[in-house]
Amino acid sequence: MGTTVLEVLPAESLAPPAPGEDRRITRSKRALRGALIALIEERGLDAITVNDLCERADLNRGTFYNHFHDKENLLTALENEVLAEVALLQARMQSVTLGDMLAFRVAGRPVPVLVDLFEYLRGESDFLRAVLGSGGDVRFGPRLREAVCENLVQNILHEKYRTNPTPFVCYYVAFYASAYLGIIARWVENGCPETPEEMARIAMRLLFITPGEPIEL
Repeated sequence: MGTTVLEVLPAESLAPPAPGEDRRITRSKRALRGALIALIEERGLDAITVNDLCERADLNRGTFYNHFHDKENLLTALENEVLAEVALLQARMQSVTLGDMLAFRVAGRPVPVLVDLFEYLRGESDFLRAVLGSGGDVRFGPRLREAVCENLVQNILHEKYRTNPTPFVCYYVAFYASAYLGIIARWVENGCPETPEEMARIAMRLLFITPGEPIEL
């Protein structure tokens, strides 16, 4: 688990331009990103062509092929970008223990790394809403679940379960990881109405809620 996000990004990654990168290249890449998001939401990924992308981004095909092989290559570059940023948060997540979570809960404060995570996801909400939606990329949800949700749940397990997982523990991790992906998907689909701080508190509360307990934050 967790290896997907450590892949080396392709040269055509849409990350902020390196020093000296031509501003026209940066604008072209951003235009293609916006075009891809809009077209996925309008038509669905399968119905989009390179011509559609170029027309919506107001670019010629030559410019597109200077940076990407096809629409899948563009999509992969965008997805890898998101997962690479999430990977930067993983080291901080790994330092969060169950005791830390309980201490923040008693203090009525959200775990800072969760706030930062939801802050980042909110900044990428237009892309996430498109690719996680019905017309998006069915492969991305599992990758995001592994990168964010499974790692988070595993990090707060007692050490004996991390090093010697039983089938039930694996199902436990899968259960909560899928649930947290559902939380993220619902939040971005609704336009991120709650703040990252509120979402971090919600995520913590849901982890500790028990059957029959009042469903309150």
